[in-house]
Amino acid sequence: MLGLALLVTGCGTPGAPLPPSLNLPDPVNDLTAVRTGNQIALTWTMPKRNTEKMLLKNSYPVRICRKEAGSPCEVAPSNLMLAPGAAGTFIDTLPAAETLGAPRSLSYFVELNNPKGRSAGHSNPAQVLAGEAPAPVVGLTAEVRKAGIALRWRPDGSEDQRAAATFIRLRRKLLTPQMEVKSKTQAGLPAQPPEPVGQSFLIEPNDGSDGAKEGLGRALDGSVRFGQVYEYRAQRVARIVVDGKTLEIAGPFSEPVRVETLDVFPPEIPTGLAAVPSAGDAASGPSIDLSWQPVADADLAGYAVYRREGEGKWQRISPSFAVVGPAFHDQNVQVGHSYRYAVTAIDEGGHASARSVETEETVPNP
Repeated sequence: MLGLALLVTGCGTPGAPLPPSLNLPDPVNDLTAVRTGNQIALTWTMPKRNTEKMLLKNSYPVRICRKEAGSPCEVAPSNLMLAPGAAGTFIDTLPAAETLGAPRSLSYFVELNNPKGRSAGHSNPAQVLAGEAPAPVVGLTAEVRKAGIALRWRPDGSEDQRAAATFIRLRRKLLTPQMEVKSKTQAGLPAQPPEPVGQSFLIEPNDGSDGAKEGLGRALDGSVRFGQVYEYRAQRVARIVVDGKTLEIAGPFSEPVRVETLDVFPPEIPTGLAAVPSAGDAASGPSIDLSWQPVADADLAGYAVYRREGEGKWQRISPSFAVVGPAFHDQNVQVGHSYRYAVTAIDEGGHASARSVETEETVPNP
């Protein structure tokens, strides 16, 4: 009987009632904001769980608001409904009042509501700068040079001293297919990795590149590769420290310019040409050994060697194909004769440099 009594007592006791789930999505914690011109690009990740650590199943409305210090959070109109774990994006066009005046801090927040309109609070703040954006960059041009792409631009006539001290951001996009590029002439070197499709460069103010004396900006992108097609855009960027944090206010991007980096430039002219004569012997005969400093061009194919006697015409004495190393052995000489030599560098496209400074040497008697 005792065992039966214990069994009845253990089975019939009801547990404590559980509170109803509020099903509040976790707040967003990775909101970021970037201003370009008068538009703000927001990005974030939708949470996957609610505040009770349970997986979310449905899409939720997203409420976005912007707030200046001392003012209420003003709602930015949106009709976003996003699923758990989705990547959130939103472009907000600033009201006219936020695009005027001196730069000042502006914070964005994202809030997620449950079906009953309740939320677990705002996301992390994402700060940008309100106020007048820097003047747009106009007249952007790109020119291929041996050292890279020379870029120039002219700001419009409305720029003032504050805008003139801003940075210039250049955005470069690679438009040609990606491939590994390996030098044909430099055996043993690793293949060059594919270039990133997009890159960004920030030009410092007052670094000698802004052409302040003539109001013309300039920069040189020396990281390009020949045989590619690139697209460039430029924008002016002002950086201001607010509460110890550096914030940016950027103007609109310029119209794009495209440029194809055709390699029409000859290599550098070889230097340091030296000649060492030898009378030789009955077996080897006389000769003159030439050497020079190697040219560092990445697409170097080799060299061509030229010779003349007195004021005669230059004649190529090296083979029709390029000499790979910076040296040449001339055995077609005669004892007692004086010879003048010069060297040119040749790239893989067949472009030849000008001749080097000539050197002269006389073959001695045995």
